Amino acid sequence: MIFTETKLKGAYIIDVNKIEDERGYFGRVFCKKEFDEIGIESNIAQTNMSFNPKKGTLRGMHYQVSPYEETKLVKCTSGAIYDCIVDLRKDSPTYMEWIGVELTQENNRMLFVPRDFAHGFITLEDNTAIQYFVSQFYAPGAEKGIKWDDPKINIKWPVDVDVISEKDNNHPYLNDQLL
Repeated sequence: MIFTETKLKGAYIIDVNKIEDERGYFGRVFCKKEFDEIGIESNIAQTNMSFNPKKGTLRGMHYQVSPYEETKLVKCTSGAIYDCIVDLRKDSPTYMEWIGVELTQENNRMLFVPRDFAHGFITLEDNTAIQYFVSQFYAPGAEKGIKWDDPKINIKWPVDVDVISEKDNNHPYLNDQLL
């Protein structure tokens, strides 16, 4: 695996190191040893999947609060997404900054999301599927979210939002909540 740290410390773009031959290719999507060598949390408590039939489906921006903060390793298994994270670490020099990364079935790219980051994505194609490896079990009482169009964060979504849950559309703005 090839790890590239983003401008948000602790957040990594991970590319699969493909070994190709006449059969196709082989590559790892997770290796505890490699994660540990880089200093990335390697605990996986559960793996989730999401299927989205329509382009323009937005899910996010989600996070869990203490003591259930979680890391995520996000991979698009079919279709394409624009995957976004927001740094919510108040002591971070990049507090409230965001990045977006295109993850597709073809590029096999993944995004590692550290603790104390909000995460969300919008689908760029119909019939898009995502797989998430998370470090904590889902804790409904610790689940929080930030409004996807919060003007203070100002994420530049590359396509219009056509499908969003009522819950995600009603998350508060960052200023309206305590982290």
